[in-house]
Amino acid sequence: MSSNVNRRLVLRGTAVAVAGAALAVPGVLAGTGTLAQAAPTTDHSGHGGPATPGGPMPFDELYQGRRIVGKATEGGHGGHHGGGFTVSIDGKDLHLMRNADGTYISVVNHYETYADPRAVARAAVDKLRGATLVPIAT
Repeated sequence: MSSNVNRRLVLRGTAVAVAGAALAVPGVLAGTGTLAQAAPTTDHSGHGGPATPGGPMPFDELYQGRRIVGKATEGGHGGHHGGGFTVSIDGKDLHLMRNADGTYISVVNHYETYADPRAVARAAVDKLRGATLVPIAT
């Protein structure tokens, strides 16, 4: 007695199982409150914290001989793409973009994502290898 199981049938069953699991997981997690709970907030005013709650921390440091500065902005080009944050290397603006998942990219490292603007600035300095950053025309 032969079985009529073929690759297509097995793949279809696997796809249905994966789709079912993907639909069930958010409901299970929402019931436990794991995803819905917000982190407790603490007042850090006056302590050099982020300008906006949950925003990146401002910084001003020397990294591999280059001055990198990151700070909150009010509107403008950096405020639009960088999520209200601007970064400069030796006084020249680094075009920074915030992704939907909260990670950041720059024109120097366009295909690599970074957790925060400081990491983007450091990676850009590494990639520039001493070259001068030339701001893009906007």
